[in-house]
Amino acid sequence: MPLSTTVLLCVITAVSDGDSLRARCPENPTGRSTQAVKVRIANIDAPELQQAYGRSAKAHLAQLCLKRDALIYPVAIDSYGRLIAHVRCQSQDAATAQLSAGLAWLYTRDGQTRRRLTPLQTQAQNDHTGLWAQTAPLAPWDYRKRYGTFSSQVKQ
Repeated sequence: MPLSTTVLLCVITAVSDGDSLRARCPENPTGRSTQAVKVRIANIDAPELQQAYGRSAKAHLAQLCLKRDALIYPVAIDSYGRLIAHVRCQSQDAATAQLSAGLAWLYTRDGQTRRRLTPLQTQAQNDHTGLWAQTAPLAPWDYRKRYGTFSSQVKQ
C-alpha cells in the first residue's frame, strides 16, 4: 500500500533489532488510534538478533536513533501492519548508516536505490567491516528460512 509524501517528525522510543524500531508520532500513518508506530527501515535487512552481528546491528541503530527525534518518510505498510519508511536520525539516513557499518544487507528491488546504496555495501565488504568480517555471512532471509523467525539458535 503506497503512502503519500508525508514526512513525520517522531521520537524513537524503542529499537527492536537492526532494521526495526518503534516511534511516537503526532500522526499515525497506519490508521490505528495509538500514536505508537512500528517502523521497518526501507531498503535494508539486518541480521536477526540470534545471528552473528544481530545484537551489534541493534546497538548501532539504537546509538543513532533511540530517544532521539527522527524524520520518517513513509513508503508503505507491510502485511504485518508495520510502516516501511526511510528514517533519518541525527541528520543521518539509518539505512545508509547500517550498510556503511557492515550491519545490514541491501534489500530492495528498486534499481535506482540499488545503484545508490550498493557502493556502501561493497565498501563494507571490501573493508571486512561488521558482518563482512565473517568468511560466509548468512543473509537474514536465508537464516529465517533455515531456522524460522524467532529461533533461539545462534548461527555464526
